[in-house]
Amino acid sequence: MELDKIKQLLTAYFEGNTSLAEDNILIEYFNSDNIDNSLLEYGPIFKALKTAKTESTNRSFSIEKSQEKKLGKRWYAAAATIVVLIGVGAFYFSQPQYTQEEKEALMAFNESKRALLLLSENLNKGAEQLTFVHQFNKTKNRIFE
Repeated sequence: MELDKIKQLLTAYFEGNTSLAEDNILIEYFNSDNIDNSLLEYGPIFKALKTAKTESTNRSFSIEKSQEKKLGKRWYAAAATIVVLIGVGAFYFSQPQYTQEEKEALMAFNESKRALLLLSENLNKGAEQLTFVHQFNKTKNRIFE
């Protein structure tokens, strides 16, 4: 029974599906004297893990903040500013620049357009009234027949 449990734990271990408690069970099993002959090849892995847990150092480490990160942020800000300025400049210079004659022609075109729209609206109102005349003629024809 124990051998089957160990084989299941090994399979789960190599798939990355074991907890720390299950890992400790495997480490203790492979560091004991009664390892099954079919599992002897896994022994060095778990013996090395037990040894690695006991290793330590007296050396102290300190991480210093480097100036590169601060400079990097400034460079990103400068690059972003340049990109925005180029975008604004491109938008400004892409707008059409009209001469005085072209501006007057555009203004006349807009006035003509507005006048034609007004005329169209009035003609549509008159056409709506014609539907009443058509209905009147149909009713009159029914009465006099």
